[in-house]
This record gives sequence, structure tokens and C-alpha cells, in this order.
Amino acid sequence: MVFLAALRKEFKEQWRTYRFLVLVIVIVFFGLTSPLLAKFMPDLLKMVSGTSDLSIVLPAPTVMDAVGQYLKNTSQFGFLLALLLTMGTVAQEKDKGTAAMILVKPISRATFLATKFLALSLTFLASLVLAGLGAYYYTVILFQPVDVGAWLAMNLLLWVYFMVYIALTLLFSTISRSQAAAAGLSFGVLLVLSLVGSIGKIGDYLPAQLINWGTNLMTGNTTSYWLAFVISLCVILACLAISWIVFRKQEL
Repeated sequence: MVFLAALRKEFKEQWRTYRFLVLVIVIVFFGLTSPLLAKFMPDLLKMVSGTSDLSIVLPAPTVMDAVGQYLKNTSQFGFLLALLLTMGTVAQEKDKGTAAMILVKPISRATFLATKFLALSLTFLASLVLAGLGAYYYTVILFQPVDVGAWLAMNLLLWVYFMVYIALTLLFSTISRSQAAAAGLSFGVLLVLSLVGSIGKIGDYLPAQLINWGTNLMTGNTTSYWLAFVISLCVILACLAISWIVFRKQEL
């Protein structure tokens, strides 16, 4: 099947260029170390300061400190990796002429784009599975057991959040021939979304609320952000559709 052959090609390319290894190592590293940082940070600060008085200022670490560290670290570095690993996925192939060579074969432009998005999304999913398992293990060992269903849902929301920026960067990589331009445009969108999100209730509908929803799930807070979830999915689909419309009209 052409689609599966193209998808295998993307995975081989990720492995050959070490993108797969870099993503897995970074995400898993922060997944494993986040609970450890939450647990031992007060002790580390005491060692650095050379005094025990910090025990009065700093409260004892809790399971939510571990969850907070995990979400903060994986979302921040995962977002950066989504930009860096996606920015050249189309632009670089157009620039080098490899896209034209590939599309001479019986591979449609829709398949070309879809397999790139799917391969990156599945790689992020695999990284999150490993990071989530490691973080869950150390959270249970160092703190207390947490709800498995809530933990899985939190990581699912984190994955959707990453896919939003994979799709956005893929769109900009399709539009431009420069990797830097694709990354710059994606980062610019993040800044715009951050500014817009600070205006009233608008932030409740943006992808960043998926991270807050994940936190709520772990604390037992019943506040959900389904509209932000639906909008995130719509952004992903819209970016893929626009990428295809633009790409099919481009001369390679």
C-alpha cells in the first residue's frame, strides 16, 4: 500500500536523522526527572544555600508538585521540539528537490503531507507513553498512587496540544522554503495566542487550556475545556487542509 510505504519512509528518515532518538531521549528524560525534581528540590536548595532555614519557607513537596513539574517540563520542551522537528519536514525537501523526486512516484501530495504529520504525531505519542510511564512510576514511589485514568487523560490532552503545533509548523513549512521561516511563524503564532489568551475569557478556548485541563483532572477539579479541545482538533484539521491546498498548487 502506497500510504504505508510512505509512512515507513518517514519513520526511517526520522531514525536516520536521529530526530526520533532526540525526541524520545528529551521527553523521557524530563518525564523521569520531573517527580525527582519535585521531591528533592527543597533538599537541593538547602545544600546550595548551606542553611536549613529553608524548611520553614518551603512546604513539603506533594504529588501535585510532581504533576506540575511533569506538565511544565514536557509541555515546554515538547512544544520546542514540535517546532524544531517539523519546521524542515516539507521546506527542506522542497529546497533540496527531494520532494519532486518522491512525488514522481505514485504518491499523491495529500499522502506526502499526511504521512509526515502522522509519523511525527506517532513519534510524539510513543515518547509520551514512555515518559508518562516513567513519571507515573516515580510519582507513585516518591509520593503516592494517582488515578490511572486521570493520568492517561492528562497525557492524551498533552499529545493533542503537541499535535496542534506540529500541524501549524507543517503548514508554515509547506508555505515557505525556509526552515527558519517555518519555525519563526509558528513561534509567532504562539506569542499571538498567548497575548489573545490573556484577554478575558478568550483563553478558555485556546489549546493552552488543554494543559490546565490536565492539571484539573489530577486535582479532582471538575472544570473541563471541551470547547478548547474541539477547537484544537479543528485547528489541526484546518492546518492540514490548507497545507494540502497550498502544496498541490506549488511547483516543485
